[in-house]
Amino acid sequence: MEEIWIEKYRPKTFDEVKGQDAIVERIKAFVKSRNIPHLLLAGPAGVGKTSLVLVIVKDLYGERWKENFLELNASDDRGIDVVRTKIKDFARTMAIGDVGFKCILLDECDSLTSEAQQALRRTMESYSNNCRFFLSCNYSSKIIDPIQSRCSIFRFKPLEKDAVSEIIDNIAKHEGLKIKQGVVDALYEISGGDGRRVENLLQSCASIDKNINPELIYQISSAARPKEVLEILKHAVNGEFIKARGILLDVMLKHGLSGVDIIKQMQREIHKLDVDDCVKMRMIEKTGEVEFRLVEGSDEYVQMESLIAGFYIKR
Repeated sequence: MEEIWIEKYRPKTFDEVKGQDAIVERIKAFVKSRNIPHLLLAGPAGVGKTSLVLVIVKDLYGERWKENFLELNASDDRGIDVVRTKIKDFARTMAIGDVGFKCILLDECDSLTSEAQQALRRTMESYSNNCRFFLSCNYSSKIIDPIQSRCSIFRFKPLEKDAVSEIIDNIAKHEGLKIKQGVVDALYEISGGDGRRVENLLQSCASIDKNINPELIYQISSAARPKEVLEILKHAVNGEFIKARGILLDVMLKHGLSGVDIIKQMQREIHKLDVDDCVKMRMIEKTGEVEFRLVEGSDEYVQMESLIAGFYIKR
């Protein structure tokens, strides 16, 4: 159900792509000249990489875009056989229409094995006359240098608050939602600039109530309120361990949060504390240490108690 909303509000034109203005302007120049290089789109999830590629191919080919476009998710099809069969078979055929080349999108291509990337490098070189490759990934460092050197690299950033607000306003207008004060701040805080997560949370809330308020957002997302996390940190820093522990357990149980979830929220709130920078550095170092222990399989509650005990500042 969530994918329906994402597809419905996916950008149809370049002007609808939010938060990536500099990249969009450069891409529009390529499309206008009808001479696009191989593209490597790197950045976090939900910031418009795949949507921008779809806008490109629809602008290039019009109604015949599906005949000239192949989309593969490299995290599913990540072996060398995919490059040797699906990709090569599509790349060797001529484009339909007046553009002169086809387009292939490899989503999450940082999941490709090393052997598959080596095969892809050769394929990109052999079929560059009649095929363009769009490689989308979260971490460009996982892509081998020969592929990176063949591409124009565009680095996407998380959406800013204004862009998230525009997305929310657009959805609210078309879906008849009433957005209460504080909703944009809550969605931006929880999503971290991930537009896809914003849409998913809005859809989940809209299925319960058309009047969207911050309380509903935090309830659906199973996230603690920033002021709750900040209260835990303040009590811990002042040595009020019992109070901090009580609020921590209440927040974790009430919202169903794991230790890693609450640590990630703590890391964002530590910067808001009115303490010395050296103290903040020590606290962040402690959160990193405890998060590693949790990932390795340590007991959650023991480690979380150890964490808040380690935050105490001796006067």
